[in-house]
Amino acid sequence: MAFDFDTLTDRLESDSIRWEGALGKGVLPLWVADMDFKSPPCVIEALNNRVQQGIYGYTHSPHQMNRMIADYLEEQYQWSVDPDWIVILPSVVSGLYTAVQQLTNIGDGVLVPNPVYHHLRLACTTANRSTQDMPLVLQEGRWVLPSDQLSEIVNDKTKLALFCNPQNPGSTVLTRDELKEFGNFCIQNDLRICSDEIHAGLVLAEDRKHIPLASISKEISERTVTLMSLNKTFNFPGVGLAWAIAENPVLRKAMQVGLHQTIAPPSLFAYTATMAAIKEGEPWRKSLIEYLRKNRDLIQERIGSITKLSIDKMEGSYLAWIDCTALQSQNPHQLLLDAGLATSPGSQFGRDQFVRLNFGTQRSRLNEALGIIQKTFT
Repeated sequence: MAFDFDTLTDRLESDSIRWEGALGKGVLPLWVADMDFKSPPCVIEALNNRVQQGIYGYTHSPHQMNRMIADYLEEQYQWSVDPDWIVILPSVVSGLYTAVQQLTNIGDGVLVPNPVYHHLRLACTTANRSTQDMPLVLQEGRWVLPSDQLSEIVNDKTKLALFCNPQNPGSTVLTRDELKEFGNFCIQNDLRICSDEIHAGLVLAEDRKHIPLASISKEISERTVTLMSLNKTFNFPGVGLAWAIAENPVLRKAMQVGLHQTIAPPSLFAYTATMAAIKEGEPWRKSLIEYLRKNRDLIQERIGSITKLSIDKMEGSYLAWIDCTALQSQNPHQLLLDAGLATSPGSQFGRDQFVRLNFGTQRSRLNEALGIIQKTFT
């Protein structure tokens, strides 16, 4: 079945954060990480059918939900998970905040990669936990952990390591050996781990596959909470849900604190969308990956032609992490915004001289964005 990713979608009347944010008229908004494509037809059909039932009362997680997720993880990642290890959450972000609050105490330190998605850091600061930077290093176009420096970062107050794979914003998909090295480091230093793996279904590099950190060994699994969701892959974050996976019952219980109390459960439409994606979404996902690969290749070519810009290999997701250091500008994000393109500022992720470009959009819009970048920086 052919899927259409080229037809422009109009999101200006959809209450979109990205498209209706206070950025000014005439600005192309490629910042917040959702895509401009319609969700898979199977998801749209399932939601339509649910709407037509006409009854939207209180609901609970479908009895088959955890088993479906476990089977999906086995099929996609060859990861054997007991359905009882799964805790359904409203979002990965809520899971991050819960993990920091419940797996650490006041005065504890938390390892946080840099650069990284800003909510990993905010989850620490809002809980009054101290953060300890794990500065990622760029090696052969890939953002990887500084393995030779990790032992210098931890101290007796360090209790938790936050992790992100595929990496946001750097897009690196870590190898089994890289994951094993980090997991064993956490074992040696008695650290718990919270691993954000929301972009797992969006691996673009043909020579990479997503490997859940907790699947590396039982010892790593026993100290890890894995956060996952289909919201990004199938583009329904406005109705989606997430889940935490914890083999260790102590960690699993911690991830349930506040659920149905201060943390609202997912909506009935979230269950419907996620189950439809699991059952029938794979053909659409594969087509999406092919489209995003071509967008990635276009970015590599166009950004590579600009002398003062550089970019990593973009192994996963639809986020381009562009290095603007050679421009010697205090605010490359503002330069692009003034020129009519909204990106995410690198300061949001811990690196001021970068910008993050969302290329989960139609190719015509991407070409427009790349034209603005070339005109602004050449």
